[in-house]
Amino acid sequence: MINQLKQRLVGYAPRTLDNGGPQASVLIALTNNPAGPEVILTRRCDHLSTHSGEIAFPGGKRDATDPDLLFTALREAQEEVGLHPEKVEIIGSLGDVLSKHQLQVRPYVGIIPGDTELIPNLDELDRIHRVPLSFFLDDRRHHTDKIRFRGMTHYVPAYEFDGDIIWGLTAYMLVELLNVGFDARIPMKIRPEHSIR
Repeated sequence: MINQLKQRLVGYAPRTLDNGGPQASVLIALTNNPAGPEVILTRRCDHLSTHSGEIAFPGGKRDATDPDLLFTALREAQEEVGLHPEKVEIIGSLGDVLSKHQLQVRPYVGIIPGDTELIPNLDELDRIHRVPLSFFLDDRRHHTDKIRFRGMTHYVPAYEFDGDIIWGLTAYMLVELLNVGFDARIPMKIRPEHSIR
């Protein structure tokens, strides 16, 4: 599965955004497990001022001192889950998306060893999930969200894993990964920030 994903991402030209606004990036880390890859997801603490309690990929806003967005994703992953950058093999990126807070978010896809120990930064996270990629490929959705954004309606799958709901931008990025890497054919409307191009 990992080899197929690598081959697909090599030839993939993701959509990029550059509207001059604030930028962020996330790391979609997949474990290279013999039994099948897992996706690393985090649950943000309830006390945080933004996205509290939400399931997300490790990542965050680009600092002024970050040389590029890949550096941001790797820095944030190290800060949030203790993942050292040298353990990550970056294999490509997915399309930029615009968050509800107007952040331009770039997802990077990376492979990590299956036995990598991850430790949540309890100032930001209260748990880390390792979700089998097969769980998403089987499209075991909990429900489908109807989200209005920039005058358009989006139908985005939402998944429940270990009592937490995976939805919104995180689910959207997962679906792009599944469709591009594995021909999952999960229907997804083009996002409004892409349709204006």
